Amino acid sequence: MSATVGTRSALVEDLVLRYPEIPAEAVLKEDLLRTGIAFDEAALTENLDGEVKPKSYFIFSFDQKPLTELGAAAVQRPPEEIALSGGPWELRRTIVSVRVNPDSPYRVARAEGELRLSLEGSDLAKVTTPPMPEYYRHTLSNGKTVMETAPTIEWGYLIYLTVLRLCQYFGAKEECGFCDINHNWRQHRRAGRPYTGVKPVEDVLEALALIDRYDDGHTHAYTLTGGSVTSTVDGLPEAEFYGRYAEAIEERFPGRWIGKVVAQALPKADAQRFKDYGISIYHPNYEVWDKRLFSLISPGKERYVGREEWHRRILDAADVFGPSHVIPNFVAGVELARPFGFDSIDEAIASTVEGLDYFMSHGVAPRFTTWCPEPTTPLGRDNPGGAPLEYHVRLLGEYRDALARHDLQPPPGYGEPGTGRAVFSVSSFMDVL
Repeated sequence: MSATVGTRSALVEDLVLRYPEIPAEAVLKEDLLRTGIAFDEAALTENLDGEVKPKSYFIFSFDQKPLTELGAAAVQRPPEEIALSGGPWELRRTIVSVRVNPDSPYRVARAEGELRLSLEGSDLAKVTTPPMPEYYRHTLSNGKTVMETAPTIEWGYLIYLTVLRLCQYFGAKEECGFCDINHNWRQHRRAGRPYTGVKPVEDVLEALALIDRYDDGHTHAYTLTGGSVTSTVDGLPEAEFYGRYAEAIEERFPGRWIGKVVAQALPKADAQRFKDYGISIYHPNYEVWDKRLFSLISPGKERYVGREEWHRRILDAADVFGPSHVIPNFVAGVELARPFGFDSIDEAIASTVEGLDYFMSHGVAPRFTTWCPEPTTPLGRDNPGGAPLEYHVRLLGEYRDALARHDLQPPPGYGEPGTGRAVFSVSSFMDVL
């Protein structure tokens, strides 16, 4: 490719050349995740009536415009993910979570019978969409869909069970500054879409039974997750609320899938409860490493648990699950978000690497999600362009180096690592390992 200086194409090309140790596939994927994708109407799905798996909005919006501003994509959904291949860089298969942005310089359109991705009008790659799974074509006995109850992502590898669609960290003084879980709930309800707040255990089991019956061998894990619980839900504290789903799933489908839970960093006894219920992998997400930024960006987590206690509980959980099976997430890019973030990429990288070294020295390998600046969040509103692409590219190299430095393997439960093989779609960290 060749591009005019100052264009997005020139930026991507420059970083591919400057960081040859990072695959071009990963550079492009990170830019798509931080920038979003525009879709021609002819490239949208036929929702549950077509041959393409539609976007399920499984927890957050992961869009860079509100639902009301997505145009045709609000009615005719885009695909859940896309797989890129070929093009001028001869890309190996690269799976990318779809984040819709009608103003993006990246566009998916249909040309001569196939979907193509372009950047600023120049052809970039062939686009393959995920096929509609057979289990999405069947409904629960109460008429609910499998897509709403137990959607699958990562090209079918992971069943994503958001059993609580609202977070009890509520309002400006508690909500994480990058998170739109509560807004996403509200926008779907206003649009009249089915979006169950608390999913009944029976619904989850029935949806899983349909997946188990009709799955063609793609599903390998499930994640139990949702909003944080600071009091109770259905009269249950957090560990018991999420744990009841794990207990029911493992009793009904013993060992069928790798069981994972994303929850707050809970006391060791609660981590043990998750383990006893049959959970294999625990994700107590710490979001951002820096002490000052943690308190400003995740005020609810600071208020109810506190940063140092959060970290202690992560390491306590490693005693329960084994270090490799405790995998906290951080949101890559918020370190640079105005008005609180670092002034330079170097400072942000140094801070994050400090956190990686801290956890990896204890055998715990974090992972990350590439920050999507959703417009209804404070950080998304103030930083519509997200973090610089160079930050994301450099972070991939630093992460890979940190794993090697501490002699750790890629985190389990994410499928096969490597460019052309990875299925994890909301970050490129598995693509570069």
